[in-house]
Amino acid sequence: MTGLRIEIFPDDLDATVDFYCRVLGFTLLRDERGTAWEYVSLQLGGVRVGAARRAPADTASRRPPTGVELVLEVADLEAARARVLDSAWPLDEDLTPRPWGLTDFRLLDPSGYYWRITEHESGR
Repeated sequence: MTGLRIEIFPDDLDATVDFYCRVLGFTLLRDERGTAWEYVSLQLGGVRVGAARRAPADTASRRPPTGVELVLEVADLEAARARVLDSAWPLDEDLTPRPWGLTDFRLLDPSGYYWRITEHESGR
């Protein structure tokens, strides 16, 4: 099995866990928010996101704010969008067909990480 594992460095782990679990549907695997080394691990299918708490950074002057675009491929793009909207999380950009043949929508997590949620390439 192939998967993806990324590490992010938000300043608010509670907001991060809420976003990834409630808005995107990840599961909390490891929760060390009460320790000296504050860390959480989240998973959705073959995708794992590790988050270690760091002091806030100035992200207002960059787009995407943290300098990276993270892409999550989903089997049902409409259902993923509905989940985000049902959670009342704001979209940065709604469903848009792209020149490369896929459709996606985009949003920012609580720390400014820029997510592109897209259909599987094989779904074309």
